[in-house]
Amino acid sequence: MKMAAVAAAMLFAATALARAADTVTADDTARFLAGMPPSADSPLTPLTNEPAWQRHAKFFDSAFGQLEQRQLSKIRTWTDANLAAPRLTMFYMFSGPDFLYADAFYPKAVTYVLSALEPVGKVPDLTKVPRGSIGSNLYDIEQSLGSILSFSFFITKEMKTDLQAGPISGTLPLLYVFLARSGKTIRDVSLIALDDKGATYFANENAGTNVTRGVRIVFASDDGQEKTLYYFATDLSNRGVKSSGFLQFCQTLAPADSLIKSASYLLHTGHFTTVRDFLLANNAAIIQDDSGIPLVSYDPKKWRFFPFGRYAGPIDKFPGTYQPKYAELFRRAQPMDFGIGYRWRSFESNLLLSVKLPSDGSESADTTSSPPSAEPPQPKPPRPRKPRPPTYFEPPPGFFWFSR
Repeated sequence: MKMAAVAAAMLFAATALARAADTVTADDTARFLAGMPPSADSPLTPLTNEPAWQRHAKFFDSAFGQLEQRQLSKIRTWTDANLAAPRLTMFYMFSGPDFLYADAFYPKAVTYVLSALEPVGKVPDLTKVPRGSIGSNLYDIEQSLGSILSFSFFITKEMKTDLQAGPISGTLPLLYVFLARSGKTIRDVSLIALDDKGATYFANENAGTNVTRGVRIVFASDDGQEKTLYYFATDLSNRGVKSSGFLQFCQTLAPADSLIKSASYLLHTGHFTTVRDFLLANNAAIIQDDSGIPLVSYDPKKWRFFPFGRYAGPIDKFPGTYQPKYAELFRRAQPMDFGIGYRWRSFESNLLLSVKLPSDGSESADTTSSPPSAEPPQPKPPRPRKPRPPTYFEPPPGFFWFSR
């Protein structure tokens, strides 16, 4: 009897180990999609012998290597010099799946909240995807990331086209790629939902009506610290946030810091005032390009401004969004050595770091490294003549900054 029990236990253990070896983890999936070798015992490892994956890996090695040298390393240096005491939470509205820049600007955050219209999508067990389609799926991911790897922002129309159908879809595979290429280790992935009060549910639970769909990814940074990334597919317009619980969820994580870039100047319109007011009320610092919150919406008695780069005005696609006060502010701007936003060339990019002052209006010595003050000067009549913005370079269809 005892021998039979021992034999049964050994058989159960061996079966459990075999099943574990057959399991495709989210981290191995992320590494595979990112063109990085999965763990040696992963069921995905044999697929890395396919010529399509090896070409994909070579392409991503080159693309992300160039991006690291050209932008990401310089952004981290800029952040270290100018944001000495970031909050533990960062908000990134209108982000799409752009964890890459969220991590570059706020590497010390513990909780990341990204949000945009694009659906979460899915990433299936890649060992069950037909062998012949793996290469085309990897190519679709490359196409979806083409604009952000080249210009620092997503072209939403292209992303929808490349990842709207098929077994691998939505923003989740792109989040996987960015996490893996940022040196993170994924520990848990859960599809979640918010009810209209901001309470969190797992995807298979009843969250009622007006549900906001999302994903929660628990990951470890390279130093082993556990962090959490949320992405929510949600309408950030006034009408959209009124009927969802997204901002109520964010409120539980405030105060935070924010990143706003390539946001289509939506916060300049009257249709996104609720989100704009929320960000102004619930952030200690905001890093943005000129497509973010218009300068006139900031209360100069509550915020201190540090401009960097050059304000060349909006690109032709966004007429009527030129800001004379922004131009005045950026006459005292400090230089920066990387490009960002729609004007992605370094010599015409701009960033504004806005730091909220304490409630009494005094300076806060531990919020930033205190670069020279650049308070917006009082406008002097006559109004400065509006400069003609440089011509925007529109990439041709299928354009890739990186050679294959």
